[in-house]
Amino acid sequence: MKKILIVAMITVFALGAKAQKFEGLADTPPMGWNSWNKFACDVTEDLIKETADAMVSSGMKDAGYEYIVIDDCWHGERDSLGFIQADPARFPSGIKALADYVHSKGLKFGIYSDAGWQTCGGRPGSRGREYQDAMTYASWGVDYLKYDWCNTEGLKAEGAYLTMRDALYEAGRPIVLSICEWGDNDPWDWAEPIGHLWRTTGDIYNCFDCEEDHGTWSSWGVLQIIDMHPGIRSAAGPGHWNDPDMMEVGNGMTVNEDRAHFALWAMQAAPLIAGNDIRNMSPETLEILTNKDVIAIDQDTLGVQGYKHIDEEDYEVWVKPLAGGDVAVCFLNRTEEAMDITFDWATNKLVDPDFGHTTDFAQSRYDIYNVWTHKKAGNTKKALKASLPGRDVLMLRLSKK
Repeated sequence: MKKILIVAMITVFALGAKAQKFEGLADTPPMGWNSWNKFACDVTEDLIKETADAMVSSGMKDAGYEYIVIDDCWHGERDSLGFIQADPARFPSGIKALADYVHSKGLKFGIYSDAGWQTCGGRPGSRGREYQDAMTYASWGVDYLKYDWCNTEGLKAEGAYLTMRDALYEAGRPIVLSICEWGDNDPWDWAEPIGHLWRTTGDIYNCFDCEEDHGTWSSWGVLQIIDMHPGIRSAAGPGHWNDPDMMEVGNGMTVNEDRAHFALWAMQAAPLIAGNDIRNMSPETLEILTNKDVIAIDQDTLGVQGYKHIDEEDYEVWVKPLAGGDVAVCFLNRTEEAMDITFDWATNKLVDPDFGHTTDFAQSRYDIYNVWTHKKAGNTKKALKASLPGRDVLMLRLSKK
């Protein structure tokens, strides 16, 4: 196998193929599961197999989830020729066999590396080995690469990610490139031709409204993340998505908070990458993660990220234009206490500040569908009045009559 890879690498360099990113791999935001939020470095072959099984048996695959991604700490050492190996104790069958197992379930397989000399967990990074690693991933059957940004002293982000993009393309296997440099280098300004999604913030933390201070860096709650970088939605679209990080649904927040978290990610056209133990989910967690009406808003083919129509201290109204003239509207209560809301459709003309979509309720009437109750909820002729529980959402899909 190593001889074949070496020959393939020589052939690639000799042909001098024009490198680019693979198109058509993320026309809607990627959906899947990643090991980090729940398991961190405690990853094993059995965990990944059991998770793939659960994605199928739970109904998540049928709901649209397709990627099973191993995050950091799967790595062993590089061999005498520099090829990366899996940790033999954690992954005794090797990554190729594991990818084959995931594929046998009708799913796709993802892996993790880092642009630096070491990963964030101290395993071998891909710096200086980008083409060798890309060829290895292709030979293993990898479909998705999360590429981190630890231990990158002296590197420029755009150049480092461009190198891996070219390496993946020349390896010849279509692989989604998930850029994970935490938004530190404004990837929304340069990453569209390089990656399929890019992180916009530091790591998420399992809370709705908090900052977890690690000293030199912080992890962020759901509200903190959605408040960051409000002016970047115009950078997102089919094949190139803003990524507010993997989800924490099912990892300890309340049901209300999980529901709001999932709804807000859908309104942002965010990748829906679950981060909980899907082998052991409560019925409430499963119901949230597999809500096909909410997923349809996230996966809408128009590919427009939502925007804030109303932005008050405790109360927000988010709007997401959808294909065919539909529109999603999400009312968010940021506080812990319930609040009564009134929204007069006729006096709230919705004007997209970046893409020009306009919805004028004074001119046209829309039917209302509640995506959490899965029930019709009247139309826009009358003002909306509702009680909004603490840290929860009212999420509606509107269709022109």
